[in-house]
Amino acid sequence: MLNYETLIQNGKVIDGAGNPWIYADVALQGDRIAAIAPSGQLDPANAHTVVDAAGHVVCPGFIDIQSHSILPLLRDGRCLSKITQGVTTEIMGEAWTPAPCAGLNHSPMENEFFAVDMPEWIERARGWSRFRHWLDAMTEQGVSPNVGSFLGGGTLRKVGKGMEMGAATADQLALMQRVMAEAMADGAFGVSYALIYPPDAYVDTDELVAICQVVQQYNGVYITHVRSEAERLHQGIGEAIEIGRRAGCPVEIYHLKASGEGNWWKIPEIIEMIEQARGAGIDVTADMYPYTASGTGLTAMFPTWAAADGKFFENLQTPETRQRIRHEMQNPAATLMAARPEQVMPIGFRLPAHQPYVGKRLAEIAAARGQEWIDAAIELLLAERQSISTIYFKMSEENVRLQLQQPWIKISTDAGGVDP
Repeated sequence: MLNYETLIQNGKVIDGAGNPWIYADVALQGDRIAAIAPSGQLDPANAHTVVDAAGHVVCPGFIDIQSHSILPLLRDGRCLSKITQGVTTEIMGEAWTPAPCAGLNHSPMENEFFAVDMPEWIERARGWSRFRHWLDAMTEQGVSPNVGSFLGGGTLRKVGKGMEMGAATADQLALMQRVMAEAMADGAFGVSYALIYPPDAYVDTDELVAICQVVQQYNGVYITHVRSEAERLHQGIGEAIEIGRRAGCPVEIYHLKASGEGNWWKIPEIIEMIEQARGAGIDVTADMYPYTASGTGLTAMFPTWAAADGKFFENLQTPETRQRIRHEMQNPAATLMAARPEQVMPIGFRLPAHQPYVGKRLAEIAAARGQEWIDAAIELLLAERQSISTIYFKMSEENVRLQLQQPWIKISTDAGGVDP
């Protein structure tokens, strides 16, 4: 009788607990690890399938704490591009989740900045009045990875206040706290805000603390894209630490970085800030991606007020507001992304006329169009009517290496999976 379904031999086993790697064999039975032993001590005759892992690493599946696989998992639950690279757990919810549909959040899967060509799911999401209804829908569809999520802070803000700037009223805050409590009861890991993107950018520190106090009651986590990763990086990290201290809940900082050459010197000081907070008993950790470029929308270069009340594209067209936007973007180093046009590569074009721009920097695109870079960005956005996925080349390799040495930093992808 065979004892194991699968025996993986001769691999370098890394257990994920911080121990040194060892050469070992791993036996599997069903969905469980049945045995781990030094290489050669498990008899291959007792296994139905034997895999020679010589020259490879054998380790637990990777947990991606910043996954954007919400839409891919609804389209096709396999998410092969990440499963085949070892990602077996996807934690989602940065700023946005497709549930709940409540308050002023009337259609959670419709967004001014990105078009969702999934009419069936758009309609279904309008009936997800609780956070758990989305989780139930994924379970019913079937998904390959393990999945979990925070409640999107932008989604929560839209429930209470829509896309309006300014502090929440007492009634609006009470509604958001109630919805937060419901989401925690439904299985959310906590709340996730991305404080450079509207409407999250309109939330002040006191409101964040009030929401996180609810999260703390359920032993949840506050996870955040801090308010600045560039000129005001110290203040952004300081705010995250303050929220953890005042609310009493753990804090996780998304994709820790210093954007723009003029800010690279700050990372050693930021690491020291976090170390001091941890030494004072505040549970602060972070994640990062191990490369010097980041991805988000071309819209991230624009001032956050431009999207207030859902009028981003209208403001780009109106001469007065367009001029104000142009004025504020004249110094790229002072923008939220701290990226010059030669460091910006828009890639997510949908219009056929824009496909020749893929792979070119914004400075090159502007020159080809005979425009200043700000006008080129504005006209591209007006034509595309979506955020335009963009790569920003603006981080330091030295900082990447330094951050990877910190025991409280983990790796995340900040990306979604795809299926062929």
